[in-house]
Amino acid sequence: MRNLLDPFNAITILGQSAITVASDSHSSYGPGMRGFARNVGVSFAQDTTGEFFGTFLIPSIVHQDPHYHRLPDAAIPHRIGHAILQVVWTQGDNGRGMLNYSNLLGYAIEDEISNLYVPGIQSNGTATASRYAIGLATSPIDNFITEFLPDVARHIHVRVVLVQRVIDQVARTEGGNSP
Repeated sequence: MRNLLDPFNAITILGQSAITVASDSHSSYGPGMRGFARNVGVSFAQDTTGEFFGTFLIPSIVHQDPHYHRLPDAAIPHRIGHAILQVVWTQGDNGRGMLNYSNLLGYAIEDEISNLYVPGIQSNGTATASRYAIGLATSPIDNFITEFLPDVARHIHVRVVLVQRVIDQVARTEGGNSP
């Protein structure tokens, strides 16, 4: 629930929806505020589906920790490899390594459910498999942000309150080993 209600999550969804509707008023969502509202609703529904399956249900069933754990004291190449590998291999509740069922199954379930209600997407097997592959391929981006943003901010002495709050939130909610 905390991830869904996070104001930065809402800002991201609102911004993405505004850009999507503004750049293509003839999309399946339609033009104007109505198209924007439909896009926001679909985006929040997708986010809720992803959080439910990927952060709650699957990790609960397989006893897996769904959070990314930073390695702030490791060498940079090791940290990069860790951020990439975490997409398919993560930590179980017992601290041992295991397949990242949250990502591997969660993305597949989210894509299949999205086929039911996202307007204008192709719902055949090839299109769904393509979205699944793209989701896995881009998954390390979030891990890189979680892994390196606190260090970058510390080195450039970020003083802007809003940016500092984002950095603190990332370090607090997903940092694992961070102070």
